[in-house]
Amino acid sequence: MSDTGLPFSGNVTPAEADSLRAAIAIPAHVVQAKGHGHGGTAMALAPLAHVLYQRILRHNPGNPDWLGRDRLVLSAGHASLLLYVQLFLTGYGLELDELAKSRTLDSRTPGHPELGHTPGVEMSTGPLGQGVASAVGMALAARRERALFAPDSEIPNPTIWAIAGDGCMQEGVSGEASSLAGTLGLDNLVVIWDDNNVTIDSTGEAAFSEDVRARYAAYGWRVLEINDASDLDQIEAVLTEAQSRDGRPTFVAVRSVIGAPSAEFSGKPAAHSGGFGDDEVAAIKTSLGFAADAPLNDLVTDDALGFSRDALARGQALEEEWNGAVACWKAAHPDAASAWHAFRNPDAAAALSALDAIEVPAAGTPSATRKLNSVAIKALQNVSSLWGGSADLAGSTGVEVPGSAVTASNPGGEFIRFGIREHAMAAILNGVAIQGPWRPFASTYLVFSDYMRPSIRLAALMQLPAIYVFTHDSVAVGEDGPTHQPVEQVASLRTVPGLDVVRAADAAEVVSVWKRLIAQPAGPTALVFSRQDVPVLAARDDLDAKVAHGGYVAWQSGEGLDLALIATGSEVAPAVEAAEALAADGVAARVISMPSVEWFAASDADYRESVLPSAITARVAVEAGRGDGWYRWVGLGGEVVSVEEFGESGSGAEVMARRGITLDAVLDAARRTLGR
Repeated sequence: MSDTGLPFSGNVTPAEADSLRAAIAIPAHVVQAKGHGHGGTAMALAPLAHVLYQRILRHNPGNPDWLGRDRLVLSAGHASLLLYVQLFLTGYGLELDELAKSRTLDSRTPGHPELGHTPGVEMSTGPLGQGVASAVGMALAARRERALFAPDSEIPNPTIWAIAGDGCMQEGVSGEASSLAGTLGLDNLVVIWDDNNVTIDSTGEAAFSEDVRARYAAYGWRVLEINDASDLDQIEAVLTEAQSRDGRPTFVAVRSVIGAPSAEFSGKPAAHSGGFGDDEVAAIKTSLGFAADAPLNDLVTDDALGFSRDALARGQALEEEWNGAVACWKAAHPDAASAWHAFRNPDAAAALSALDAIEVPAAGTPSATRKLNSVAIKALQNVSSLWGGSADLAGSTGVEVPGSAVTASNPGGEFIRFGIREHAMAAILNGVAIQGPWRPFASTYLVFSDYMRPSIRLAALMQLPAIYVFTHDSVAVGEDGPTHQPVEQVASLRTVPGLDVVRAADAAEVVSVWKRLIAQPAGPTALVFSRQDVPVLAARDDLDAKVAHGGYVAWQSGEGLDLALIATGSEVAPAVEAAEALAADGVAARVISMPSVEWFAASDADYRESVLPSAITARVAVEAGRGDGWYRWVGLGGEVVSVEEFGESGSGAEVMARRGITLDAVLDAARRTLGR
């Protein structure tokens, strides 16, 4: 407590004190009124959030998308009221009634922050640690942009901030990403750790006794300390130092008391979630100088709002100053300015031309689809915003590009070495995509997509244009055995709403797939490529358009109305072989290559009917993975040739045969369904 009896100290005017009193009282009131939510952290960190939004952040509430702004990611997303209160007070367009409606259907204040839903929210957070890891990606992307276009300028040069809690520190994804951030010297990144020593079930030492400060120092971060989360002057001094650059990312440990200033709940796990009770909320209001029964509107005085909304004028002045500096820089550096403008306003024409220039091997030539994908990535390197790397597998997955890696001393490097950190790699990709306009990609073996799944889900939720390059796509991986042979991964990825999963049948389809990605850069895409060689299919007319629809007739005999063989990826070629054998027996079969179920399902009904006519009742799907999802297309009377068990250690051909992906298996399935 300060000398005034208020739960914060420092040199403040009465109006500023009113703004802070409101920021502390609102979460207690709202959570109690609703009976659910997370008020404890929002109350305890209100002084810190106040200092950030009023004294530290470069932001303009009147233009939340201002390019020159700093970004603040609330990694501890359950404390959404901490963020929403500041967005309301500083003038981002939220009003008090939206705070009252938090966590209700269709409100602009959902239970966890959501990108694109609330002005001023920089990413969707909630799964702990993700915000920290994605902030690393934002800092990485922002630093590269500056290095490439304006290395000696402050344009663009934002500071990326993240607020994290104990849960974020315990989740492994934050540690993976923070380790890489230290290695790369991301000094435009500041992570603020709310060190309150409380989790939902217990106080922290019950499951979390490590020295987090020492861990971050070992990562190569500068570690700063705020000993009192209620001391405004100390907060401002430390955060001012944190945003200075010294070649290292900065970790700020903040000692706070969750639930403060509640006498009953301060420092206890019960402060994490749920209301404090009418009597305790009344006591909190009284301690802040409000009436015990003050309604929500009475918690925000005219003086409080007048003070806090000064952020609008400051933000406008900051943006105008920045715009002036940009104009001067452009005049002094016209070539760099032109290049920066082109980067910020990408034109697909050059990238599509580069893809057109790729020479696809002749029909019948054996070629792994990962190899042509490698050619495509190299072709796109200097004519698109494509940028990324791999989890220590660039040579094997084929994503090597000319140039040098991003390092602390080479922030403009051509590719990223993520190290063996698949989970962080995917989360960092989200941050790169949010910072934009990079089209980021990350690569590993398909079986390790499981490590990336939580971050892929968030990318789909936010509809980020991230690209995942997965190779070694089936049990045909062979000798590395079942731990490295994907079986369920493709089917599992297809269950993620908003994620497109693509398995190209051959080299020609790979090029067409990339053309669709360039022309329609929306949402995340998982590209799944073979390790083993597959033959290039016979030439197909209008292949780009057909692949863009997700499915097309790749081969047929006659009208192809007796039987439909639906296949994807490396299984298309054996499906064609089976159709040819059946044609010799008088069966008019068609082979449908379906590189993307999602793209095909999104095509109009007439197109789908032209490819897979409802009149064809004899249907077989072929894929070297779990087959459950294919019954949507073949019906319960159809057949699915698939892999339903884990693989074994042996050559790829042997394992495929052992698990039933053979010509004979396809022919047998076809004959059974034809006989029904």
